[in-house]
Amino acid sequence: MDQKPHSINDSELPFASPTCAPPICRQFWKAGSYDNGNTPKSNILRGGSHLHVHPKFLHSNATSHKWAFGGMCETIAELLDNSIDQITNGATFAIVDKIKNPRDGSAALLIQDDGGGMDPDAIRCCLSFGFSDKKSSAIGKYGNGFKTSSMRLGADVVVFSRHLKDRKLTQSIGLLSYTFLTQTGHDRIVVPMVDYEFNRSTGSLEMLQRLNKENFALNLSMLMQWSPYSTEVELLKQFDDIGYGTKIVIYNLWFNDDSRLELNFDSNPEDICLHTEAKTAQKINARMTATEQHIATQFQYSLRVYLSILYIRIPENFKIILRGRAVEFHNIASDLKFPEYIRYKPQKGGMAEGEVLTSIGFLKEAPHVNIHGFSIYHKNRLILPFWRVLTTLSSVGRGVVGVLEANFIEPTHNKQDFERTPLFQKLEQRLKEMAREYWDYHCGLIGYHQMKTRPSVQESSQLDRPNNGAHSPLVVEVNPSSIATKATVISSGPLHPVTPSSNYDRELQSNLQGEHLKRKEQSSLIENKKEKIIIDVVADNDLPSMKENEEVLNLMQENTKLGERCLDAQKREEQLTVKLKQLEHELALAQLEYDRLVAEVQLVDGVQEEITKETSSPIKMIILLIHIC
Repeated sequence: MDQKPHSINDSELPFASPTCAPPICRQFWKAGSYDNGNTPKSNILRGGSHLHVHPKFLHSNATSHKWAFGGMCETIAELLDNSIDQITNGATFAIVDKIKNPRDGSAALLIQDDGGGMDPDAIRCCLSFGFSDKKSSAIGKYGNGFKTSSMRLGADVVVFSRHLKDRKLTQSIGLLSYTFLTQTGHDRIVVPMVDYEFNRSTGSLEMLQRLNKENFALNLSMLMQWSPYSTEVELLKQFDDIGYGTKIVIYNLWFNDDSRLELNFDSNPEDICLHTEAKTAQKINARMTATEQHIATQFQYSLRVYLSILYIRIPENFKIILRGRAVEFHNIASDLKFPEYIRYKPQKGGMAEGEVLTSIGFLKEAPHVNIHGFSIYHKNRLILPFWRVLTTLSSVGRGVVGVLEANFIEPTHNKQDFERTPLFQKLEQRLKEMAREYWDYHCGLIGYHQMKTRPSVQESSQLDRPNNGAHSPLVVEVNPSSIATKATVISSGPLHPVTPSSNYDRELQSNLQGEHLKRKEQSSLIENKKEKIIIDVVADNDLPSMKENEEVLNLMQENTKLGERCLDAQKREEQLTVKLKQLEHELALAQLEYDRLVAEVQLVDGVQEEITKETSSPIKMIILLIHIC
């Protein structure tokens, strides 16, 4: 697929008789082992100026998704990343659904968004290898995700995209087909593609003048022969529900070793699961253990659960619609009880490389769940879900979970892991320390024998802290009311409060204020005891000096005073609330008394009326007077 004309065009590509090429295997891990001896040699001249990629690369490139669910849902997530990137272009939804291949009625996978779509140049870049024009803030940058993900899900994919720019409306269709390339004996990757442009004067679609009519007709014929749609009318009809955006149809989905589709569309009509985990997914909830019911287990076979934790931040006006129902997003940090928040600043060559704030705590279901690990995000996208950093046969770390967004390290190209750089190794070591320290000091809160207790301020100020980041945390005796006002995290730089710079940070601060101590519990605890707030010193070198510690103590004392004032205000509010209720009660009693008096007045008026009637004649008047006497 070339963007500029040259001496070799698609009409010169070699074709082989379909009987010469072996049928493609429907099992993914065996599909790349076809016999190359039957494939004819290309007539392309050697030593040309163009590098050609063999069709086998489509398969071998997709094998980077090795983990079972990484091969399925991770690849769907790769395609959704492109939709998420389109939020800046106005995308409001991404659809993931099962559709039928109109040729044979087999299951196909649909992924569609309403973003800005792709113009003819952009869709060619999308279907090329290694090209990416994404900014540094975007999720992907390798230009390989679409190819690896679509080819891992199925043997073939057809892409429809409608784009409007400078009042120019274009519609493009491209086909990336492993079946087509292997069955026709191509020895390089060829992508049939056609483009249309809307003619405003005639009100009709016309062939975009990128290729001559012969090449356009050749590409269109290959699309009609090898895509699910056998006529040009059927191909163009796929744009009816697009508006402006992109539609991806992946068909000839791969089978597992049992000759069933790897994707299970049948066990749950509102979800897509793995057939290998069908028995687990179909268990009755009442019979499932707490660990099996937890999101940390279900995300391994349920696409809906996986998508719910895939991103930290999603705009409220954007929805991922899976099989007709919107996915409810879930922040793992909201599941933590007794949470702590630790700021870590990795150092490299004496220079700070970044900063990460880790939320760590026990799961709400602890100690009844055998789950442990850190969920690590990169630029809003989940890379390592519930990554177990502690490997021990004991109960150490049971129920301890952390959440962090580490943008200073780089994920691998398949987004299933991070590059094993020195920075990542430092982070891994620090997370191990966090998990073990948190367990040692807090396991007593969930029923285990507590291993350690925190030292006092005087003891902690005399600790000999090494400069490699593996040190004891600084512990400060403070009033728990200070939690309700401001949380301060110590770093190697200037002191600064944790402010809600994003929805994620606001949720962290909300958890810190609300879940650590409830309002009523604060009122009682403030008079009885003081709570220890653990603030970790997290630089790799340059730890805070004693002077900085004094500033911390002064700041914490000020926070304590502000907390006391806040509690006083709360007490006054409660007193005013009680007084208001008393006044409301008195008002209700007064209303009852008023109603009683009104009833008596009405009774008296009735009696007076009767007297008036009775005294209307002299005889009745005399009888009434006698009766009264």
